Amino acid sequence: MTLMTISGGGRFEKAGSYSRVKRVGPFVFVAGLTAMQSTGKVYAPYDVYEQTRFIFDKIEDLLGEAGAKMRHIVRTRAFLSDMREASGFIRCHGEVFQGIEPVLTGVEAGLTTAGMLVEVEVDAIIHNKKGIMSFK
Repeated sequence: MTLMTISGGGRFEKAGSYSRVKRVGPFVFVAGLTAMQSTGKVYAPYDVYEQTRFIFDKIEDLLGEAGAKMRHIVRTRAFLSDMREASGFIRCHGEVFQGIEPVLTGVEAGLTTAGMLVEVEVDAIIHNKKGIMSFK
């Protein structure tokens, strides 16, 4: 069985004893990601759509490292600083997941940095096109 832990290099991961991605067999869990760039600046401040696009690109890269694809995502959770701004998130989610249609939960939450509007976490199950999982 595959057991894999991937660090995102975040400053709190080591101190908090957590990882950005955890894969156990066909199950892949990606911790909450924001639009924080490696420079420490928020990507596209105050733009929910662009931040969401940035986050989904990061998620796709991390899933690839774990041997998964976006089509394997079965659940997304979004934490939005203001639910009145959810339309940008929903539009981007709809573009990214057209034909995949994972379950989705949205929660209004305080985020830590000015201009940061969205955080997303996902759960994936690696399976073939018929839904059959491999427990390698």
